[in-house]
Amino acid sequence: MRARPAEAVADWFGVDADFERRPADPATAYRRDVWLGLGLTVLAVAGTELSRSAGYLPDDSRPTWVLYLLSAVGALPLVVRRRYPLTVLAVVYAHFLLVGLTVPVVAMTQVLQVVYFMTLYTAVAWARDRRAMLIVVGASLAAMFGWLFWQMAVSSGMHHYVEEQGLLDDPPGLLSPLGAAVVQTWLTNIAYFFGAIAVGQFAWNGARRRTQLAAQAATIERQAAELERRAVVTERLRIARELHDVVAHHVSVIGIQAAAARRLLAKDPAAAGAPLATIETASRDAVEQMRGLVGTLRDIGDDEAHAVDGDRSPEPGVADIARLVAADDGLDVTYAVVAEPPGAVAAVPGPMGVSLYRSTQEALANVRRHSTARSAGVTVRVDRRRVDDDARFAGGFAEIEVVDDGRARPGTSGTGLGLVGIRERVATHHGIAEIGPRVTGGYRVRVRLPLPQEES
Repeated sequence: MRARPAEAVADWFGVDADFERRPADPATAYRRDVWLGLGLTVLAVAGTELSRSAGYLPDDSRPTWVLYLLSAVGALPLVVRRRYPLTVLAVVYAHFLLVGLTVPVVAMTQVLQVVYFMTLYTAVAWARDRRAMLIVVGASLAAMFGWLFWQMAVSSGMHHYVEEQGLLDDPPGLLSPLGAAVVQTWLTNIAYFFGAIAVGQFAWNGARRRTQLAAQAATIERQAAELERRAVVTERLRIARELHDVVAHHVSVIGIQAAAARRLLAKDPAAAGAPLATIETASRDAVEQMRGLVGTLRDIGDDEAHAVDGDRSPEPGVADIARLVAADDGLDVTYAVVAEPPGAVAAVPGPMGVSLYRSTQEALANVRRHSTARSAGVTVRVDRRRVDDDARFAGGFAEIEVVDDGRARPGTSGTGLGLVGIRERVATHHGIAEIGPRVTGGYRVRVRLPLPQEES
């Protein structure tokens, strides 16, 4: 819907805009205004003297210093033009009106004409109250054009000019000489006054746009900094979860196997080799995964990282869950993979695979440390079919389920950070986590993550 003309004008002049134009460096701007006002005052007095010396000023009884004073009073208010733009406009244009009615030649000197233009421009460009600006500018224009009409109505100057040029007898153009002079005078003043208003308003609108752009840039910068901070926090949480899962899993395996080796050393030293071999393997795996995690913290390029640490092992995925299950650590773990369609496991995205792997790792570590269970089951399910009752799984799901047949071991409660890490991983992928004791006995950890929809 198009705005009405009055609304469009009000919008262009920024009547309801939440913006006040102020100098970026007020002290410097106001100091420059003082020098500008003083310079124009000197030029206005000098211009009046030049006009008097050239014979443009009529002979009257006024002392010369009065003419100088009238010129100086017209220009001096510009020393505070940006501090009090509307007040300066009212004072200067009142001066224009009074001097124009009494000593019009002084008011029409070139320097004071520049002063009047600059005053009107400043009022429009720097007024902070836009409604008051429209009122003061409107009153000033009404006074100026009223004065112009009065001058044309009571003055015979134009008629005398036409007679002196001998244009009454033989008009050279389409209009009569007097009519052309009147139209030209009005057009000149319209261009003069409304030109000052237009230039001033363009300056104000430009300043408002620059301020808006600066505010938008600052907002974008703040948002970018916030996103960067959140990314750092998210990465720190991810690394914390990885460290917890890696350390918890391998240390628990090492602890169990060390206890078994200690018992076997006294009874059957030869049989202690198997637990010690498991300790060696677990410690080596822990070091490799820790090296990979530490490598992600280095703020260096891939070439430098390779030169320092050598090749980093890729992050584990769904296919590596079988290696967790196969660990010979005294816990009998069965493993099953259910895929629909066959081969769907390979299509599980890497980040999702890492989350499923770490969740399985944490669940098995908890069984070893905090449960009396002697056996556990790990099931991986990947199904590309749509789950009708949950829109999150429109593209299917990838799921791991770890169950055991034990009870909580007294005095082994942990910090709970591992389960928190599982829930955080699930939340990252907008999945579901079911963690808790089973009705039939034992404990269950089930994590289901939504697969991305296949492109049709």
